[in-house]
Amino acid sequence: MNNFTRRNAWNNKGTFDNPDLKWYAEAVREMQTRSLDDPTSWWFFAAIHGSDWSGAKLPENVPSSPVPKKDVKDRYWGQCQHSTWFFPPWHRGYLYAFENVLRGIIQEKGGPKDWALPYWNYFGAGGQQHILPPAFNQKTMSDGSPNPLYIEERYGPKGDGVVYIDLSQVSQKCQQAPSYIGGQPQFYGGGVTGFVHYGKTAGALEYNPHNGVHNQIGGKTRGSIGLMSDPETAGLDPIFYLHHCNIDRMWAAWNASGKTNPKEKEWKDGPDATKDRTFYMPKPDQSPWEFTPEMVNDINKLNYTYEDLSLGVSEPHMTKSAFRLVNFGFEQDTAKNIDDMEQDSNTELIGANRGAIALDATGARTTVKLDTAGLNTVAKSFKNAISAKPSRNKKGLTLPDEVFLELEGIKGNADSNIYSVTVNQHFVGHVFLFGLRKASQKDGHHAASGLNIVFDITKVIDELHLSDQDVSELNSLDVVIQPTGPVYEDEKCTIERVSIYRKGQI
Repeated sequence: MNNFTRRNAWNNKGTFDNPDLKWYAEAVREMQTRSLDDPTSWWFFAAIHGSDWSGAKLPENVPSSPVPKKDVKDRYWGQCQHSTWFFPPWHRGYLYAFENVLRGIIQEKGGPKDWALPYWNYFGAGGQQHILPPAFNQKTMSDGSPNPLYIEERYGPKGDGVVYIDLSQVSQKCQQAPSYIGGQPQFYGGGVTGFVHYGKTAGALEYNPHNGVHNQIGGKTRGSIGLMSDPETAGLDPIFYLHHCNIDRMWAAWNASGKTNPKEKEWKDGPDATKDRTFYMPKPDQSPWEFTPEMVNDINKLNYTYEDLSLGVSEPHMTKSAFRLVNFGFEQDTAKNIDDMEQDSNTELIGANRGAIALDATGARTTVKLDTAGLNTVAKSFKNAISAKPSRNKKGLTLPDEVFLELEGIKGNADSNIYSVTVNQHFVGHVFLFGLRKASQKDGHHAASGLNIVFDITKVIDELHLSDQDVSELNSLDVVIQPTGPVYEDEKCTIERVSIYRKGQI
């Protein structure tokens, strides 16, 4: 039996009547009294996630000194893993270490010995849970002292300081992802990498909801973005840890539903497997804890569980491929057991626009010219799938190609902006630019390669085919990218290329 249960922050209406939040505030206050070079201080833990606070509007109490010694900084600071298959386990280890420091403080203050970090489940039922819990929204505590959970640099999706999660943009569809490895939108945990402070293409759990929630909580005002909108400053906002606690809960629920984590040594051993930077966290006694993904891949190993481990979405009764085959005319009983296409299926570029585009206050529109040979291959895959008898035997299985839109090499400083994307007037998803600044820096891990964002547009192409349009005669696709909020003149964002890929077995 686990000794610690992480509970919903919205218990007792999300106020300080919830003892988990009351004791969290008490422990945060204590951590904030400790110096920047103390590994158990609030500021040190924030710098573990991201330490480049230059140019950001920071709360007045954020210290700039004393800075830790170089070997300590090199071990701990600027360590968060984004756009990598290490995203879920690194953040789990980070939360675990942070929670242990908090619990030690709470016990010293006479609080409950079984205190555990609460989570903010913005998908929770009841009509209110998508709103920031009230304990984070009041400036003072009941005794009139400043509330350590409140910060001004939290602007919300409309930039007016009202913080909530817009569930028309953020979802938990990632919980239906079939497997861990690969990039979004299909795969759960992220692409195979070494140590990556901020990479190019996120997994489904990280991209949506994680990135979208960061963007919506942080938001922006003219000339300033919220702390949560930038991964380098996000750890300074007390709501950060409750957001990530929910992300960790979702991963645990995904595992509890029967989905498995990678078995590869390169994942289980972490970056050490490729002699890259080691994952370290400080213990409450300030000594270092070295950990690997294998050590944290099951919450039972860490002696905690969650109040709610439900998946949050219904399991699809058919795979994506099976749904498509039914739409193409197969009987449901024939198609229902068809497996989805394998991750390592053949991928081919079949179209691209003419060059880089800038996203300004009106967004952008571009035409993606399509390659005739590539379209013929897609059309052929449709005909082969319709004429063949589906089988679970992978050697004999014929599936229609899948088609993806990719926004490549997104660069700039507009981390907090959110855009909607349509293809031939069909909505295909939202662009969340969390981490854009860091991914665009020339001295960054990927030397200013920027972000890549992928959208599955298979349904758009299927509908064209089902409307009796010959896909092989499709010359181009019209792609429109529009901001969902204001874009200011000092915000820069460019997309190097807009491309179309097919994924298939031919």
